[in-house]
Parts: sequence; C-alpha cells; structure tokens
Amino acid sequence: MTGVRPQALGLAVSALAVCVLAQTPAPQQPPTFRTEANYVRVDAYPTKDDAPVTDLTQSDFEILESGTPQKIEQFERVVIKTATPQDTRIEPNTVRESLAMAQNSRARLVVLFLDTYHVEIDGSRAIRKPLVDALDKLIGPDDLVAVMTPEMSATDVTFARKTTTIDGFLTRYWHWGERSRLIPADPVDEEYGACYPNVVAGTPCADQNGVAAEMIDRRHEKLVLDALEELVDYLRGVREERKAILAISDGWLLFHPNENLARPLSCQGVPTGPTIAVDPRNGRLTTKDPTGTAPYNKCDIDRMHLARLDNDQQFRELLDAANRANASFYPIDPRGLPAFDTPMVRQDVPGPPPPMVPLPVDQAMLRGRINSLRTLAEATDGVAIVASNDLAGGLKRVVDDLSSYYLMGYYSSGKLDGKFHPISVRVKRPGVRVRARRGYLAATPATAALLTRNSAPKSLSGPEAAEAAAAHAVDAAIAPLAGYARDVPLRLQMAAGWKPNDSASAAMWVVGELGGVALLGDTWNDGFDATVTLTTPSDATVGSGRVSVLRGVRIFRVALTPSLPLVPGEYVVRVGARAGPASIPSRETARLTIPPAPDAVGALFVRRGVSTGNKDVPTADLRFRRNEQVRVEIPTASSEPVTARLLDRTGKALAVPVTAAVRDDPDGSRWVTAQLTLAPLAPADYAVELTVGERKMISAFRVIQ
Repeated sequence: MTGVRPQALGLAVSALAVCVLAQTPAPQQPPTFRTEANYVRVDAYPTKDDAPVTDLTQSDFEILESGTPQKIEQFERVVIKTATPQDTRIEPNTVRESLAMAQNSRARLVVLFLDTYHVEIDGSRAIRKPLVDALDKLIGPDDLVAVMTPEMSATDVTFARKTTTIDGFLTRYWHWGERSRLIPADPVDEEYGACYPNVVAGTPCADQNGVAAEMIDRRHEKLVLDALEELVDYLRGVREERKAILAISDGWLLFHPNENLARPLSCQGVPTGPTIAVDPRNGRLTTKDPTGTAPYNKCDIDRMHLARLDNDQQFRELLDAANRANASFYPIDPRGLPAFDTPMVRQDVPGPPPPMVPLPVDQAMLRGRINSLRTLAEATDGVAIVASNDLAGGLKRVVDDLSSYYLMGYYSSGKLDGKFHPISVRVKRPGVRVRARRGYLAATPATAALLTRNSAPKSLSGPEAAEAAAAHAVDAAIAPLAGYARDVPLRLQMAAGWKPNDSASAAMWVVGELGGVALLGDTWNDGFDATVTLTTPSDATVGSGRVSVLRGVRIFRVALTPSLPLVPGEYVVRVGARAGPASIPSRETARLTIPPAPDAVGALFVRRGVSTGNKDVPTADLRFRRNEQVRVEIPTASSEPVTARLLDRTGKALAVPVTAAVRDDPDGSRWVTAQLTLAPLAPADYAVELTVGERKMISAFRVIQ
C-alpha cells in the first residue's frame, strides 16, 4: 500500500460536522493584535569563509517578512557551553520533561537519522567513530539529542542529554546499514523477489527481470521520505526554534512515475487490482488467494502503486515542510569519496544475477544521490558532508556551524491568516553569508481572537440574527459532506470538549476508518498501528495517542493523552497509520479549535446494522444506509437536560423520532447523544440538532440508499 502525496493510501479528514449556534456579530474592522500570536523568533548563523562570525551587533542585521522590513525587538548572541562530563548532565525522566527542556531557545535540538535502507554495512561501520566524536563535542549540557530510523514512528523519538546511549547503540549495531545486503532482511523484499524472480534471458518469463529490484528500491526510498516528513512534522510541534537533523545516507535517486513498471508481464499479466474468489472453506467472497500460493495479487497491486510514485515531488514537499518547521538538514554520506554507486553483483533477488549497470548509468545514479543530499542541505540552510574521505573534518564543520548563533525576535506586521510567511535575513557587513529560517506559519484569526477575547465584538440579538445563525450552522455542517463524492483510503472524525468537574484541561477523541480504496490489498487486513499527535500552532506538543488495530478491523478510536493542559485555542492534529514496520505509512494534518468551557467542538458517530452484526460500531464515514441506525455523540460538561431533532438540509425540522440521552463514561467524560433509525428517510443530507440548555449543536450525515 502507499501513502499520501502521491501515494494511493491517503488520509482524508472529514471537516468537523458540528457547529455551535451563536448570534451573528456586527461587522467591524479587525483588531490589530500585538501578542505572542504574531511574535516571531529567528535564529541566524552568519559565516565568512565557512567560519562563524561572532562580533555582529543588532544593527548589522536586517529581517524582512514578505519583503517588508521588520523591527528587531530581541537580540542575543548565543554561545554553546563547552561540553561537560556525561555524568554531570541532568537527564529528563519523562517524555513531558524532555519536551519541556526542548522549549529552551538556547538549547539545541539534534536528531540523528540513520537511513538504514541507503547505507551499506561498511558505511555504517566507517561513520561510527567520527560521528560519536562529533556528538561528544557538539552536545552541550543543555542540548538534547535523539536517534530515529525509517522503521520508527516520529512519536517514538526520545530526547536525552547524554550521548553515551547513542555511542552504545552505534557500537553494538555498527552493521545497521541494509543497502546491498546479499540476503534481504525485509520480508516484503523477499516477497517481491518470490513474485518476480530473475530468470535466464530468452525464456518466456525473462521480461520480469529487474522488476523486483526496482520495486524494492522504490519502496525503500518511499519509506525513508515518509519517515523524514513525519520527523519534520513532529519537530515542528516540539518547538519553534531551529532543529538540526543529521541524516546519515548514501542519498536517493528520487524516482519519477514509471508506467513501464506496471506493464503486462508474460507470466503475470496486467496488475488490475484484487481478484475476487470464493473461499471453499466458508463459501464467502474474498480477495485472498484461497489456494495459499505465492501472493502474486498483492505483488501486482504493489507494483501498480510503486510505478506511480513521484518521490522527486515528495522530496520537494519535504524541503518546503522543513523550512516551515525551521528544521535544517546536515546530510552525511558515510561512503566518503565513492567511485561507483551500484554493487558489482546484485543478489537480493532470486535467480541469475542481473547484468552490471553500464558505467555512464552508474555515474549518473551516483551524481543523483550526491545531488539529492546537497539539495537537502542547501534548501534547509544546513551543511552537506558528501564526496569527501575526511568525515571527521566534515563533521567538525557541522559542530562549528551549530556552536554559535544569534537569536532575534520581532512582532510581525503581517496578517494572522494561518498561511506561510517567507522571511529573509540579511547581514550588512560585506562577505558575510547568513543562514536562517525561511519563514513561519502564522496563527489564524481564531487563535488570535482567543488570545484577545476582551477585544471580541458584541453579538447581535433578536429572531432575525438567531434564524441567520441557525441557517449558517446547518450549511456549515452539511458542506463537508460534498467530500464524500469520491472514495478515499482513510477518513477521520474528531471531537473535543470538557469533562465534568475539570475546567483546567480539555479532552479530545479521534476516530479513523479505512475506506474502500484500502481494499485494494490485504496488507491492512492483518492489522495496523495508528498514532495521533496534537500540537499548538506555536509548535508545542501537548498530546498524543496510539492504538494497535487488530486483524480484520478497519476502524480505530484514540483518546488523546495530554502532556500539557489543553486550553482553549487552535491545535494541529497529525495522524499516521501504518500496517506494520514493512508497510508504507500514510499521514495527514488537520486543525481544530477548542472553545472555552463548557462548549465542545466536533462529534463522533456510531452506526448499527446488518453490516456491523447489529452491534454499535464507531465510524468516521458519514454515509449511512436506510437499514442502519445512527448515533451522534458530543462531549459535554453540562448536567442540563438534552433534546434532539432531525433537520433537512434547509434547516426544516422533520417528523422523525430522535432519542436524546446523556451518558457518563468510565474515563470521566460525559456525552450527549442522539439516536435515530434511518428507514423513513430518502437518500439525502440531514442534520441532527442537539440542544443542551441554551446551546444548540448541529451534526450532519448522508443517507445513500
């Protein structure tokens, strides 16, 4: 299976189908906010002849946002303290402590990314000592360092202040490089080799030679790019200040779409999707091979998806994401000064070894890999250590680059529009080159309004305003249902609110459901892991959750565990799903604004019918059939009575019974619910209105047949 952008397995986020009815505010000029919502911090690294410049003053710098000069209001030169003995460093005891330590703008955050798929065993051994020596010199008493591999989730990254753990890991697992192994360590690689083994040239199946090798290479590269994107997204939520990623890799070819890979094969045919057969054991339809033979169906599906990958485009998106996250890459090629890119004989696919790659092609591949690492560094204001046998000297440049910088801050004159604002930093002294963040993601007006609630306009009153607000709420709730015109692999539904007797921190729940597109293969039928990370727009991680979904189940529900109090304001929700360490994950980002207590936002849905075995099952797919029942659930902290009614898409009440109730769950949450049978309804869009005291909440769904 493949992931989002441009992978086949994506994540479509259903917009929150709940609106709280409020009176329409009077038109007025938007206020000017001078708060933390538009305060921007910039760390700059000026160099001359590759050496840090340490005697600059505030007047030497100029900051422009979208071409407009900004007034620098904070200026400080930060010099990292000399490294102290490991036993004197105070380690964080919990993940929450490490994230709190990361908020220190004078502490550096370094992640060591080990690209296991694109480093040879010799390279992983050669880089160990110079890398450990560099980290010992680089990591100061307040700095934090972590390790990640493509097989890990970014949420598993753990920051520490001691480098002894990393030293022990690299010493024990000096052979972590997997590239060019004779025996594939990845079961999916073995599966591809079993499906498309190399055969003797001139035989009927010889046209499949090389197919497995290209599939393996494309999948490995995709897994690495996905992991780097996930890491960048995660680091953006950790803090705003600069983050350094030391990526140990031979580089990437950055595959483009190749329809030739999906060509008909003499012994396999054309990959058209799963074959539907009858399981002789129970007589049911299945997409599995009931004979238990080699999984050609899955291989063909993967071949079709992998042929359409555009890793070059995803790489460009990674560069943009890194700039938005203020993350700089320091790629290091552990091969030193390589002469060739491909091995003399490739033996990770069964059968006769393929012919050697022609020298011009090999040299073009070598240049492509090195250029990808250089581009990664140059586009994110890092330093690339490539095409050099002096790994220790190159790493010294990285240490020097990260050991002294200037920390500045300004109040942005730009709009609070939730968009990316480009930044350019200039130094007036001739000959000085400066690297700094390329821009930042501005807060939205909703976030700024919550920070300045005292300046909020007064509401209108009267029946006309109430009627207009009700109509607007129904329209806003139904509008996202237009997204159900096409099927997607995974949908998401969210709800957040306040528990009774707890106004200090809100709670949040997420429900995800695999869609019909995911039925293209059996990978997800064997179970998968889902992770949810919640951050503020100012890049602080405040909550996370994880769930393992059992075999045959396509729905998950996650209750987020906050590491910091969830106060009213806007949050960024990042969701990832992965069917085991060998699969290609999918991720997506959504935004959610938690209102002040006791209000809630979002809703969760439950379906019951023949398709669920007449059991209540949570769902993120808001399309229902007439032979089903639907239940809407909204968190509440209120003890007031609740009523419910059904509305058509114009807001007119329908004479269909709706049962309203209140439920208290063991986790301390309270829910208001509305349940109805859909048999009397024609296919159309509908809305459920739940009323708690004076508050009205609208949730929408679609009846399809």
